Amino acid sequence: MTAKFDKSKLPSRHVSVGPERAPHRSYYYAMGMTEEEINRPFVAVASAGNDSAPCNTALDAQANICRTGVIEAGGTPRRFNTITVTDGIAMGHQGMKSSLVSREVIADSVELSVRGHCYDALVGFAGCDKSLPGMMMSMLRLNVPSIFVYGGSILPGRFHEKDVTVVDVFEAVGQYEAGNCPLAQLTALEKVACPGHGACGGQFTANTMACVGEAIGLSLPNSNMAPAPYKSREEVAVAAGRQVMYLLEHNIRPRDICTRAAFENAARVVAATGGSTNAALHLPAMASECGIEFDLFDVAEMFKSTPYIADLKPGGQYVAKDMHDAGGVYMLMKTMLEGGFLDPSPMTVTGKTLGENIEEITWNPDQKVIYSVAAPITPTGGVVGLRGSLAPDGAIVKVAGMARLQFTGPAQVFECEEDAFAAVKAHRIKEGGVVVIRYEGPKGGPGMREMLSTTAALYGQGMGEKVALITDGRFSGATRGFCIGHVGPEASDCGPIALVEDGDIIAIDAEAGTIDLLVEDEVLDARRLAWQPRQNDYQSGALWRYAQNVGPASKGALTHPGGAAETHVYADI
Repeated sequence: MTAKFDKSKLPSRHVSVGPERAPHRSYYYAMGMTEEEINRPFVAVASAGNDSAPCNTALDAQANICRTGVIEAGGTPRRFNTITVTDGIAMGHQGMKSSLVSREVIADSVELSVRGHCYDALVGFAGCDKSLPGMMMSMLRLNVPSIFVYGGSILPGRFHEKDVTVVDVFEAVGQYEAGNCPLAQLTALEKVACPGHGACGGQFTANTMACVGEAIGLSLPNSNMAPAPYKSREEVAVAAGRQVMYLLEHNIRPRDICTRAAFENAARVVAATGGSTNAALHLPAMASECGIEFDLFDVAEMFKSTPYIADLKPGGQYVAKDMHDAGGVYMLMKTMLEGGFLDPSPMTVTGKTLGENIEEITWNPDQKVIYSVAAPITPTGGVVGLRGSLAPDGAIVKVAGMARLQFTGPAQVFECEEDAFAAVKAHRIKEGGVVVIRYEGPKGGPGMREMLSTTAALYGQGMGEKVALITDGRFSGATRGFCIGHVGPEASDCGPIALVEDGDIIAIDAEAGTIDLLVEDEVLDARRLAWQPRQNDYQSGALWRYAQNVGPASKGALTHPGGAAETHVYADI
C-alpha cells in the first residue's frame, strides 16, 4: 500500500480492512488477488460493452486495457458491465420505449455495483446514446473520483463516392417508399453505411454527449472524438485509468468538477455543434444528481445566445472523425472561450481548470469543420427552446442547417408513432400541415420514444421541409427538419397537446422561441372537460414502474429526487 492512499478513509475499507473482513478477503483470494492488491484502492471499471450494436462492441476491450493504467498508478481495477439499449436497432417499433428507461437502469446498475462492492473510484466506458448520460449520472450520484470515456464513433461509410451514415439508410427507406430508390440500391447502401465498430458518426446523441463529457470536465481533453477503430483509443483508456488514481489521491470528485458553470459550458457546446435535442433531457438529469437546478429553460437560455460553429451532420457536412482531425472538442472550445462563450473556471479531471486546459491548444486556421466565433455558420443556436400555449412547460427544436424558422399550418393528429408512420407510408401526410404525435411522452408512452423512422421517411419522400412535426416524445439526434419534441405537459397529463384536433392551426416561431395552438380558450376548456385519461399497454414490468415514477421532460424525465434530497453521499461512507 503506497503512502499516498489512506485506505482507512476509503469506501473499500468496508470490504478489505481488519480481521472482521477476513470472509470478504477470502473471495478476493479466490479470484487470484494478492495481499498487496487487496490493500490497494479498488477502482470500478464499468463498461457498457455488448454485442447489441457496433456502438458497444469495442468497449470491453478498452475497459480491459484501462486496467493497466489503474495498476501502474497504484490501484486495483474491478471490471463489470452494464446494459444498453441501442437506438438504431430499437428505432421505429415498440423497442424504442425501452431506450430512455435504459438511461436510468444504467445509472442505477452502476450505482448499485459500486455501492455493493465499496469501490473507491470509477472509470466508465460507454458508446451508445443513453449509456453516456447514464454513466455520467452514476458518477455524479456516487461522487467518487471518476473519469468518463467514450468508446468512439464509427468511421463513415462510402457509397457512390460519398461519405454516408446510418441516417442515409433511414432516409433511403423513405425514398424507396416514394418510388425514388430501387430496392437493390437500398440493399447496397445498408451493407456499407456502417463499416465497423463505433457509435453513429454524425452529431447525433452519442457524439453530442461525448462532447458534453469533455466540456463539462469529466473526460480527458480531446479524448472522445477519436473514432473507435483508432489505436489512440487504447492510449486514452490507459491514461484514464492512470488519471483516476490522481483524482483519488487529491480527492477531486465529480461534483467539484460539474458546477453550474460547467453545465452552462456544456449546454453552449451542444448549441455550438448543432447537437442533439436529447441533451436538453440529459443535462437537467445530470445536474439533478448534483443537486443543481438546471431545467429545459436554463439549457435553452444558453442555446439562444451561442453561435453555431461546427459544420457537422445532420445539419452540416462532416462527422466526428472530421472533427477529431480538425482538433477535437478543445479546438471548438478554444474559439468559444476567446469569444466569451465559456467560463474558464470549472475544474476538470486533469486537475486543471477548463481554461488552463484550453491554453495548451493552438488554433488551427486551416481546418474546415470548426468555424471561428467571429465568423459563425449562424450567429445563434443550433438548438432552440420553445414555449407557448401548446407547450407551457416547454419544447425543443434543432434548427442547425434549417433555412425556415417559422411554420404555421393545420394539425394532423396521431395517437402514436405507428399510426403516423403508416400515414407517411401511405402518402397521407399533407404538405403545409403540422403532424402531431402524442401519448409518446415519458409517462404516456411510456418511455418517450424517438421518431427517426417517421422523420427520415418524410425526408426521403421529399416532405422534410414541407411539414412540421410535433410530439411529446423525442427525436433522434440524427433527425433533421422542423421537428419539435419534449412538448410539455405531455398528453397523458392532459397537456394542451392532448386537446389538439385535426385542422387546428398551430404556429411555430423558432426565432422568437414560441409554439402556440391558435384555438380559443373556451373551446380548449370544453375539450379539457371531455378529456379521458388513456391506459397504455404496459401495466407491469420495467416500463410500468418507470411510468409510475418518471417526472416531466422539462426537468430531465427523472425517476428520483436527486442530490437535493440526499442526507449523505456514497463517497463519504
